[in-house]
Amino acid sequence: MLGKPIIQIDLADIGENDLVLLSARKAIREEMLSTCNALNLKNILEIDFFDGLTPYENLPESEYPLFIKCWYKLKTGKNLNLDHPKTFNEKIQWLKLYDRQPIKTIMCNKYLVRDYIKEQIGEEYLVPLLGVWDKFDDIDFDKLPNQFALKCNTGSEWNAIVRDKSKFDIPAAKKKFDLWMQKNPVNIRFLTQYKDVPLKIIAEKYLENENGDLFDYKFWCFGGKVKFIMFLSNRAHGLLMDNYDLDWNLLPFTYNYPNSGHKIEKPDNLDEMIALAEKLAAGFSHLRVDFYRLNDGSIKFGEFTFTSFGGVCDWHPKEMDEILGKLIKLPID
Repeated sequence: MLGKPIIQIDLADIGENDLVLLSARKAIREEMLSTCNALNLKNILEIDFFDGLTPYENLPESEYPLFIKCWYKLKTGKNLNLDHPKTFNEKIQWLKLYDRQPIKTIMCNKYLVRDYIKEQIGEEYLVPLLGVWDKFDDIDFDKLPNQFALKCNTGSEWNAIVRDKSKFDIPAAKKKFDLWMQKNPVNIRFLTQYKDVPLKIIAEKYLENENGDLFDYKFWCFGGKVKFIMFLSNRAHGLLMDNYDLDWNLLPFTYNYPNSGHKIEKPDNLDEMIALAEKLAAGFSHLRVDFYRLNDGSIKFGEFTFTSFGGVCDWHPKEMDEILGKLIKLPID
């Protein structure tokens, strides 16, 4: 029911083809989402209550520090110390404000980054590109294969994974992509590296390991060196997160998502992925480099992330925020 505020979802007249926007704080959204699932509503888009409320990209840059402090307080309940940041989350906010190298804009653009990866480590690490468009209406779905991944070139989770084109609800997807294409990631988690990125939609080859899952290895680099590897799985049914050291020993921390509860097999080409990640991370105080590893052992680049979870990670245990913060070396340290 786009454009109509709903207080009690179960009492609303919502059709199965309507797009439902859930805009509230996390705990309330979870309750609302549960109700939607019980009512078999399929086209659901969650928006954090505080995301996009302020058009940061239109603010004078002199006001950025004040607004990022307000945003951080709303997100975490904590005061942000920009003069003497100590924790991981605080230093990520500092980097957003004061380490805005132009190359970051290219590296965070899922389309333009392809040329960068080709130059740095080779074209064989790229997921094959099927198309790129300025808007959803330009896409000719007849020319796409039965399976593909449709993504915005910016933002997080702005995508549609199509496993069977004959079952793909194009009108519902259009509503979501049209909404995403109106949003600027600068307004979401204050991601300044996206400020000058023109929005596009890309289609890439469908990748899968097994049962619809795709194994995602995220290499957390500090000062150009990998310090730990995050393995994500079970995206379709509830994201699971496991962190490992470079010898593939499970580490006792996570953020925002639970562990899988079982040991993940060490990839036989882990050393290759570490070497690639460190080559790509050279020269940056902090960078996360993501790779997919397919069943045949091939490695495909996923994305770069300078600001994991927007720098408001809910670390478990809490002390990891400061422990990891010590690994980020800033010019003001």
